[in-house]
Amino acid sequence: MKVKVMLVFFLILFIGSLEFAIADEIKWLAIGSLHDWYSSGGCEREVGRRHLISDQQDGLRWNAQFLYQDCKAAKGLWIGATNYYDPIVDKTFNHKVVHVGPRHLDEEMETMPVEFKLNGRFDHPLVLVDGIPACNTIYMDVVDEVDEMLKADRLLYNVVNTSIGITIIRRNYAFSSQYHDNYFIYDYVFKNTGIIDKEGTVNDQTLEGVVFFFQYRYAPCRETGPYGCSWTPQNACWGRNTMNDVIGQREPVGEPFRALFSWKGKHSQWGGPAGDCIGEPNIGSNTSLAPLVVSADGHLGAQQYVGVVTIYADKSANDKSDDPYQPTTTWYVDSDHKLNSGNDQFNAVKMAEEYEFMTAGHPPLTHAEEVGDGNVDEWGPTAGGYSQTQGFGPYTLAPGDSIHIVLAEGIAGLSRKACYEIGGQWYKWGYEGETGPYELPDGSTTNDGNEYKNAWVYTGKDSLFQTFDRAIANYESNFDIPQPPPPPELFEVNSGGDRIALTWSDNAESWPNFAGYRVYRAIHKPDSTYELIFACGEGTDHPNIVDRFDDVTAKRGFDYYYYITSFDDGSTNDIEPGVPLESSKFYTMTNEPAYLRRPANKSMANIRVVPNPYNIKARDIQYGAGGPDRIMFLDIPAFCTIKIYTERGDLIKTLEHTDGSGDAAWESITSSRQVVVSGIYIAHFEVTKDYNDPVTGELLYKKGEQAVRKFVIIR
Repeated sequence: MKVKVMLVFFLILFIGSLEFAIADEIKWLAIGSLHDWYSSGGCEREVGRRHLISDQQDGLRWNAQFLYQDCKAAKGLWIGATNYYDPIVDKTFNHKVVHVGPRHLDEEMETMPVEFKLNGRFDHPLVLVDGIPACNTIYMDVVDEVDEMLKADRLLYNVVNTSIGITIIRRNYAFSSQYHDNYFIYDYVFKNTGIIDKEGTVNDQTLEGVVFFFQYRYAPCRETGPYGCSWTPQNACWGRNTMNDVIGQREPVGEPFRALFSWKGKHSQWGGPAGDCIGEPNIGSNTSLAPLVVSADGHLGAQQYVGVVTIYADKSANDKSDDPYQPTTTWYVDSDHKLNSGNDQFNAVKMAEEYEFMTAGHPPLTHAEEVGDGNVDEWGPTAGGYSQTQGFGPYTLAPGDSIHIVLAEGIAGLSRKACYEIGGQWYKWGYEGETGPYELPDGSTTNDGNEYKNAWVYTGKDSLFQTFDRAIANYESNFDIPQPPPPPELFEVNSGGDRIALTWSDNAESWPNFAGYRVYRAIHKPDSTYELIFACGEGTDHPNIVDRFDDVTAKRGFDYYYYITSFDDGSTNDIEPGVPLESSKFYTMTNEPAYLRRPANKSMANIRVVPNPYNIKARDIQYGAGGPDRIMFLDIPAFCTIKIYTERGDLIKTLEHTDGSGDAAWESITSSRQVVVSGIYIAHFEVTKDYNDPVTGELLYKKGEQAVRKFVIIR
């Protein structure tokens, strides 16, 4: 009995310490087309946000408007030094290394957060749909402090002490301008404060051979893999076929930048035509167990190019000029290497191996150069694929000294529309016998669908390099880039009987060069194509500025999503002069549907069930992708209870209709969360309170009145 009690005690102690060890705080930068999460621990390890296997690809979402666009598998930041006396264990290590990521985190004794907050130039707007908060910013843009003097739209400020005595001061900047919203700028200061624990103990010593080592495990993108729509081999989700390249690492003079970048290469297990999966076009889900099962349409699911450019790195603690030869290490590494897990800041043998890892220099050929035109997954003796690295140093830091490093991380590639257009043409070539010709980016043509597809995907490299150029220019201008007007502080969408009413606040109208508003709409689901349905102000068909728009073109039974932007007159645009700068859609994009609500009918005799019969073969044309199993009860009383029975009289669902409208929707789901089967069903309507005509005062319904309708479901 005593042994059992002790086992339980140690189990509780272990579980408690484990939970404590992984309890890092998470915040998002999510105001532009690129979204990512960040950890208070100083770097973002594998599945570090929710600790779920299904989050193998989690973060670095681009284009974040759409579902499953995650391109990040893991990151790591190690700090190493030589000849380090460690007072914690009273021992001098030839090599001392502290770690956060790609799998390891210890916020109690190794990387200890001090401060973690999100500052904003302004707070995100309040977005309401039918009175309900309805925007992702509620949980993905939690601003701790508003700073109107901030030049960036968002600044994520993170201070972390480490057990090696170096304090990490990390400033992550995000921008919402349409030319700068697909990258983040990371400004690091690594200072020898000597603080080695949570109690603030100071260990004053000069640190020698200091190296700052970053790892990046990229895997564009989740949509194509097993935790998205599952049309690529499973190991693609952890980056087995990720290609990694580097520029400017050997002789930076003459190169446009010092950068690393990655994209998805070929895979030997690809099931599509001609063995070429560049861009990973949709060939249909390969399992019914995928989170989202889709049919083949060819659209490109992994067109992204992702990477990091070095903007600045100190030559030394005393020479604050940019060192063009930093980083000194860019060797690609096995993502599943034994040194990437089980890290221990007191294991002298392993830390010596890690330090060698961190100071490996530059490979004679990059990973991409080694692989060439072959299948990436067949190159190298690893199951996990390869990660990019950057090692800065070695530096000497006396007490109080610091090193300043500035990086920018971005993603670019084909637009979602182009992914569907190009991928659709490729699909016709690969599966339907179409022969072209197809136009290539340089204006020439080809009859080869793979050549056509690949040429367009490869333009993502140029787009990423353009992103790097813009990030560098932004930093060098001290973030003094032209800014769009702010979004409206309040955006309300209200469903009505014959229209959907949109209203917004006028705060943006005081912005210099403000010119007007634009309203966009999507049907069925929010991660879809939005169309401009209204604009007011300068250069529009509605030159007068208004703060309201009624969408009278909405159709009954469909779900609608909206966002509104403010725009200026284009006079400050230094990239495309004359083109208006526009506030980010992500500030106001609704995530709850609005839909037409018909007025309550005046007679129980008019109640209808639509469609009747419901036929699953017509599910996509009845109420669209937003309501494939939807059945509408139309012209019903303003307040009633709807009970749905099987033909034999079993009650399977009760709906309480309380919004005063004349319609209600049912998604063919029973009270036990089961989808109904084919059969005849009975809907029973009972008025729950007296209802008078809102205009004449005439009593239309009395509490207790009832009606019955039969309908048929064919599945």
